[in-house]
Amino acid sequence: MKILVTGSAGHLGEALMRTLRDHGNSVVGIDLLPSPFTDVVGDIANRKLVDECMRGVTHVLHTATLHKPHVATHARQVFVDTNVTGTLNLLEAAVANKVKAFVFTSTTSTFGEALTPPPGSPAAWITEDVVPIPKNIYGVTKTAAEDLCRLFHRNAKLPCLVLRTSRFFPEEDDVAERASAYEEANLKVNELLYRRVDVEDVVSSLLLAMEKAPALGFGKFIITATTPFQREDLAQLGTNAPAVLAKYFPEYPEIYARLGWKMLPTLDRVYVNARARELLGWRPEYDFAHALRCVAAGKDYRSPITSSIGSKGYHRVA
Repeated sequence: MKILVTGSAGHLGEALMRTLRDHGNSVVGIDLLPSPFTDVVGDIANRKLVDECMRGVTHVLHTATLHKPHVATHARQVFVDTNVTGTLNLLEAAVANKVKAFVFTSTTSTFGEALTPPPGSPAAWITEDVVPIPKNIYGVTKTAAEDLCRLFHRNAKLPCLVLRTSRFFPEEDDVAERASAYEEANLKVNELLYRRVDVEDVVSSLLLAMEKAPALGFGKFIITATTPFQREDLAQLGTNAPAVLAKYFPEYPEIYARLGWKMLPTLDRVYVNARARELLGWRPEYDFAHALRCVAAGKDYRSPITSSIGSKGYHRVA
């Protein structure tokens, strides 16, 4: 088995490279940026380079992408080049080389406008059945890449799974008002309830997807920390999220008070990972319950690999 990891200098790419190397796998990392985890420095929009990298590869873990923060710094055409053309190049090369499994890392940002019900409305229950309504070039290009994955499975029988990950990066929240109103760790622990996942859990989901792809053929999966909330909580989450949280974790108010933390007053959506747990056999470990136990004991709630990788920011080369 030989594995190609795209985006090897990024948060997830580095986590995959570390994990695969530690387990003795034959793995090649490609990225625009040089790093200790990048074997080939180059652009996946370069078809010749992709063809060269794909020789002998049996499995592809495709994490290279322009992200949402790049919307402010990069031209829309660059998003198309990287997220769409780059993915197309990889899919075509994968078929030509008879790759056994192709795993594409997408994003819950593809849901776009479906994530924000009007103020005071029940929170949105986001499963794979919700139809994406992208609201920027990032979401548009990621949904296009997902469609390419479906096309190559249908027409070329390439085993291809799409993982829509919620936020796992350690950078500051992209909503300035929220970032300034909450301590960073407080906000990120809150997000584990409805829209965050630890990078170690993302890694385990990709490795399971790589294993399950030949049997499943094609599928889309939301990859997020398991929420404690249920559908019947949605109305109250839209008006009084702390009261709902106290139902499931009666100890949380005292722990938060001791830390000087606070819960978000309302939630607008809840990501649901049930399909990934059922069909991939995925068991994320770093959920809100785990984090609450850790912070109560004065320990780091994050996985060791998250702490080791740290913050990378986003490259600014347009």
